[in-house]
Amino acid sequence: MSATTWRKRAACRGLDAEIFYPGTDDEADAAEAKAICAVCPVRQACLEHALASREREGVWGGTTERERRRIVRQRRKSA
Repeated sequence: MSATTWRKRAACRGLDAEIFYPGTDDEADAAEAKAICAVCPVRQACLEHALASREREGVWGGTTERERRRIVRQRRKSA
């Protein structure tokens, strides 16, 4: 699925981007964004984009930057 395609179907489309860029990496601050991501039909495509692009900020695919770093490490170990 291309970036253009999945972004058009994203649950966050049209919402205030600030929701997805909380002031801290704290789970409580990211809760609103994660709730939106939890029901998003393209969550996995969004996450894969963030991992491939090494997104350093924000909530992407229902994950914070810290969680994405953990996923990258786990994938490296199992490769």
